[in-house]
Amino acid sequence: MSKKMILDLDTGVDDAMAIAYALASPEVELIGITGTYGNVLVDQGVRNSLAITDILGHPEVPVFRGIEHASTKDSFEVLPISAFIHGKNGIGDVEIPDSPRPVEEQSAVDFIIEAVHKYGKDLVYVPTGPDTNIAAAIKKDPEIVNLIGNIVIMGGALTVPGNVNAWTEANISQDPEAADFLFRSGAPVTMIGLDVTLQTLLTYKDTQKWRETGTKSGEFFADMVDFYIKAYETTAPHLGGCGLHDPLAVAVAIDPTLVTLLDLNMKVDVEGPTRGRTIGDEQRITDPHKTMKAAIAVDVDRFVNELIERIGNLVARN
Repeated sequence: MSKKMILDLDTGVDDAMAIAYALASPEVELIGITGTYGNVLVDQGVRNSLAITDILGHPEVPVFRGIEHASTKDSFEVLPISAFIHGKNGIGDVEIPDSPRPVEEQSAVDFIIEAVHKYGKDLVYVPTGPDTNIAAAIKKDPEIVNLIGNIVIMGGALTVPGNVNAWTEANISQDPEAADFLFRSGAPVTMIGLDVTLQTLLTYKDTQKWRETGTKSGEFFADMVDFYIKAYETTAPHLGGCGLHDPLAVAVAIDPTLVTLLDLNMKVDVEGPTRGRTIGDEQRITDPHKTMKAAIAVDVDRFVNELIERIGNLVARN
């Protein structure tokens, strides 16, 4: 039986690649997408998720609306830097048709809880934005901590600086309290942070392969990711491409051998000057039972080649 996967997305460019990677992977069945905020507002994100699953030929994937702001706030606004990197519409300012499908009536939090009870250890949940939805689900039904197969997050930075400040990564910065709650909850969490995602890069030469498929989705993905690469030329010119943050989390959820993992009970600083830092929890340093893993190295070539090939095969058909 293939693993069941839920993606929790603030659907920007790398989230779109995460959707494509999941749909292109025979090892998993994408049973739903839950919407969060970050790169875009929740409404824009769920619109993008519906439109992208349609253009990729998978209108069967339901999309659920999640919580629209951090657990400690009552509103959210997209930062100008997010709009610069992902485009105002989140998908590189490329226009694709709106889906005729509506967002599901059920809330993201209730869908997560229901899916955990239904699939148990066969379910992997991949949040690639803030951890607000999964934290709320655990608070509503603490039992899911012990039932779920795995939670693979894109977020954090353990061995490298953050991308918001010297110690904070962007997804964690949106809701440090939710991430800290998740990290300390005892749930099985694997952190795919900037340590590894910024080693995996895509270039214009790579996206050209998708463009050459001559399909609508191939052209869309090439145009969208080229926008993202161009933004990286300004924000991180030393890299020479765009980081594959969210799709790497999906890939590790499917195949953990792509990365080297460190067993480490972790926490997130929520107060003081280091707010948002992801670090080992000194209170649980002697606890032999480690509930978290942090990725500290990655098989770059194997992952990047798989991503180009898998997404390429999918867009060639649509």
